[in-house]
This record gives sequence, C-alpha cells and structure tokens, in this order.
Amino acid sequence: MKIAAVCGSGLGSSFMVEMNIKTVLKELGLETVEVNHYDLGSTTPDLADIFFVAADLADSAGHLGNVVVLNSIIDMDELKEKIRHEVAKNMPEVTLSFEPIELTDKVLSQGSPTPVE
Repeated sequence: MKIAAVCGSGLGSSFMVEMNIKTVLKELGLETVEVNHYDLGSTTPDLADIFFVAADLADSAGHLGNVVVLNSIIDMDELKEKIRHEVAKNMPEVTLSFEPIELTDKVLSQGSPTPVE
C-alpha cells in the first residue's frame, strides 16, 4: 500500500503530514507501507493508493481518486482515526488498535502515580 500527503507546494505541510503518517504507521507496526509527499500540481493518481490532503485542497484533489481530507493537519487523533479507517478498508486482514497512553502507563506502573515506588 502507498500513501501520499499532498499540499499546494509539496514542501511544508505535506512533509509534516508525511512524517505524522509514518509515526502513526510505526505505532501500528505497519512500517512496510510506503509514504511520500507531493505538490498538488504534479501529483497523479498512480503515485499512491491513498492521498491525504488538508480541507482547503479537497475540491482540487478530487481527480486523484481515494482522497482523505484532514480537517486539521496537526490533529494526530484525527489522523489516527482516518488511517485506521483506510487501512481497514484497504487491508481488511489487518486489525488495528490504539491504546490510550495514560491507560498503558497505569497498567505498567500498576496504578502508582510514579513508575518506581
């Protein structure tokens, strides 16, 4: 599976979204998914299976095919949810879950507010 982050110039916001997508995929153990960033003008539908764009480019990116619109390009929770949805749709054999970090910390520290007593 290939994922592309797309912005107007292909420099700032698409690169940031690419890095965030890679972070989320790494958390999920899906590091084999290829992720790149592009500018809208030179992006073609054959470059990726899924294209992530900011809301302001949604109308302009329709020609790309499977476009996922991010309402906020810095909201990691939104990105995680949309990646989970797209992976479930494109890779139905994969099951994903995100554990809340505070729950994980509490379990590992057995409920203690500090990890070492």
